[in-house]
Amino acid sequence: MLAGRHARFRRTTPFLTTCFDDLADAIRAWARGWLPTEAAAELLISHRAWLERDDFIRLAVRLDWEPFRGHQVAIVDFAAAAGAVQGWMACSPSERQVLLAAASIAEGIPVDLREAAACLDGVNAARVAAAICHAAGHRVTEERR
Repeated sequence: MLAGRHARFRRTTPFLTTCFDDLADAIRAWARGWLPTEAAAELLISHRAWLERDDFIRLAVRLDWEPFRGHQVAIVDFAAAAGAVQGWMACSPSERQVLLAAASIAEGIPVDLREAAACLDGVNAARVAAAICHAAGHRVTEERR
């Protein structure tokens, strides 16, 4: 059982959080300040599916305490996640491409855009495009989509 400030990140089943919003906030806190990481984090958060999977969280998310800002952060290991979806971690083609796009934006991991375009539906393609714009310093709002 986690104690004190870590208690709100406890799951009844393995490892991390009881609340999606708590995990999303902790990832945002970690990513804040570097546009590519912010963009990749927001892509994962808006997609939701990866952050609701215990196997993904165990593999690619690590909790830490950020002493300068005084709050919990959740660090995403995009390289480990990309390696897993290209190997052993089962997922749909669309889920794979969203994660690979996030890993590419955050860590520079190569992604095949032709394959991504063939696998993504309109909603996920828009999410990936918005993440690329965010990483480039151009945040896309709903009105601009």
